[in-house]
Amino acid sequence: MTNSRLPTALELLGWSDFFEDQIEPDEADLAPRRVASVHRARIEAISVAGPVELELPANANTAEFAVGDWLLADPHSNMFVRRLERKTILQRRPETGRGLQLVAANVDTLLIVTSCNADFNSERLERYLIMANQAGSNPVIVLTKADIAEDVGLFQSQAEALQRDLPVIALNGRSSDANTLLSPWCGAGQTVALVGSSGVGKSTLVNTLTGAAADAKQKTGTIREYDAQGRHTTTARSLHATPGGGWVIDTPGIRSLYVSDVTDGIDTLFADIVELAPLCRFRDCTHAHEPDCAVQAAVKSGAIAADRVERWQSLVSENRARTPTISGARGNKIVRKKKY
Repeated sequence: MTNSRLPTALELLGWSDFFEDQIEPDEADLAPRRVASVHRARIEAISVAGPVELELPANANTAEFAVGDWLLADPHSNMFVRRLERKTILQRRPETGRGLQLVAANVDTLLIVTSCNADFNSERLERYLIMANQAGSNPVIVLTKADIAEDVGLFQSQAEALQRDLPVIALNGRSSDANTLLSPWCGAGQTVALVGSSGVGKSTLVNTLTGAAADAKQKTGTIREYDAQGRHTTTARSLHATPGGGWVIDTPGIRSLYVSDVTDGIDTLFADIVELAPLCRFRDCTHAHEPDCAVQAAVKSGAIAADRVERWQSLVSENRARTPTISGARGNKIVRKKKY
């Protein structure tokens, strides 16, 4: 028997039992607020009544909040009380620095946007897929500029081969058909985030999905077709409502995406390789030169492409090298990167 109950106003904002179950008895009078945008000195949120600006304690650091976060606040003053545990969290480790940079929180589906031209890069898409897998968000690859591509099927087949059961949608980001094609992931109360290189059409797609009025549209930039290089147009993350009752988070283009502390994300991406590893003769098989290696046998039979195994080995190595380790005597923890 299906549940025909209409969603509540909070559920339409993305609320679920996952968050409800975190509220303590003495917090029953507090009001849930969802972070819509994060600025250097303030946080804008949404409630069932509309937009609100949260009051933060004097020592609050806005870098600790992500667009999509659920918070509890005083319903009268809108003073922040605490952040609820995240269901999913998209984050990345910058090239320099020890901390992780928050990208978005509580995202149901990550739309990985690339275009059907020179911007298409399998290795870069794999890094975005690892991010989605590690976060717990469902990845969907969106191929833009499908209306002007000579062979959309070629791009689509290459993308589908990256991960098992990976949805790949080809579309024209300016067409209203984009809403129909992406509707399975943009339903009422569902949250999607868009990631991808600058200039591939993320902001254009956001405008199409939200049906934004002219004065509220995300800025868009042109792209040089001869090398697929575009101008960086989105400079901040923000939450946008869609006519279907869903939510969209646009993000700035990421120039370099490094893998760090994402073992689970890599294992999901290369599940076909990981599942063969226990069949190798040696437990510590590197799948490079050992006898009776199940992975190399799959390569020889054509079941797995040799360059796929090479990319997996490269990403595993990078993840080990870039993942910090915690060390230090008597609880005085310091972060050191592993050396290999």
